[in-house]
Amino acid sequence: MRLLHTMLRVGDLEKSIQFYTDVLGMKLLRRKDYPKGEFTLAFLGYGDEENNTVLELTYNWGVSSYDLGEGYGHIAIEVDDVYQAADAVKAAGGKIIREAGPMNAGTTIIAFAEDPDGYQIEFIGADHERS
Repeated sequence: MRLLHTMLRVGDLEKSIQFYTDVLGMKLLRRKDYPKGEFTLAFLGYGDEENNTVLELTYNWGVSSYDLGEGYGHIAIEVDDVYQAADAVKAAGGKIIREAGPMNAGTTIIAFAEDPDGYQIEFIGADHERS
């Protein structure tokens, strides 16, 4: 078995694709409209789907927002330098909701960004602790 993708429902597909490509540096791998179901799927990632886990953005036509609920946590992205990644997000017009620095219960350096729909993205340095 292998993890294929994580799906997020989005209210503005173009804005979300722009965020994940221009701000986070992912590539749009494929996109398809499903007129009978009135939805569009877009798959994005840092590598091809054959060898990498990717992100699936689902846009249900006519739905502009979702209640994220309290069960969702975040997507984690490994970066070489958390401080630099957070600065790059800000420079690209993205929103940082937790500045880079040590996590509150350890020494691992983290930062959090927020996508256009309010989903949180955690940046973790490549040298992070695995517990």
